Amino acid sequence: MESTAALALPDLWDRLVGTQPDPDLWVVIATAVAALAVVVPHSLWRISRNAITIAHEGGHGLVALLTGRQLTGIRLHSDTSGLTVSRGKPHGLGMILTAAAGYTAPPLLGLGGAALLGAGRITLLLWLATALLVAMLVMIRNAYGALTVVLTGGTFLLVSWLAGPQVQAAFAYAVVWFLLLGGVRPAFELQVKRRRGGAGDSDADQLSRLTHVPAGLWLFLFHVVSLCALMGGGRWLLEM
Repeated sequence: MESTAALALPDLWDRLVGTQPDPDLWVVIATAVAALAVVVPHSLWRISRNAITIAHEGGHGLVALLTGRQLTGIRLHSDTSGLTVSRGKPHGLGMILTAAAGYTAPPLLGLGGAALLGAGRITLLLWLATALLVAMLVMIRNAYGALTVVLTGGTFLLVSWLAGPQVQAAFAYAVVWFLLLGGVRPAFELQVKRRRGGAGDSDADQLSRLTHVPAGLWLFLFHVVSLCALMGGGRWLLEM
């Protein structure tokens, strides 16, 4: 048993840090189409947006910790909204970065994922995503949020441990395409809500109060980040 375990650990490490072959171009294109198919239709977006909310609130939480704030909890709701609560100064750079991290997190995560896939690090991507979801689960403070994160993390875990290389590659590319494409839509939705007089306490409005910069400029930043991430990440994914 000990010798088997001793052999297994190097094998797991080699699998984690090693590279895997790129999928065929048709798989990359098919996963892009599949991701687009769950982002564009409103009926499917109402469900798939839960995953974007996980990334959104996870971005708030991660940056809060990185800037020295005390993360007290994350809540995910069935209407795809969420709330991340942290303690610290109610102003300053840490608070600004934390507030700005929500809408920018999904596309930036997609961009980082595209960089890993472009380098052939499919297994590393899946394991990093699983680790982040497990870490986030510790901070979830409501049942729906816990269920959503457990189901999402469980899917990553099952694929990374049980699926073959081709399935893992297709799944990883689909996830990254979804983050890149799904990261674009929320900023446009927020723009529409603000035009109709809603979302008065959105991230853009909070940033406006923190920085005295118009909320519209922060919304423009969200658009720039998401669209640039989509273009850059898409280029990496399509390079074979």
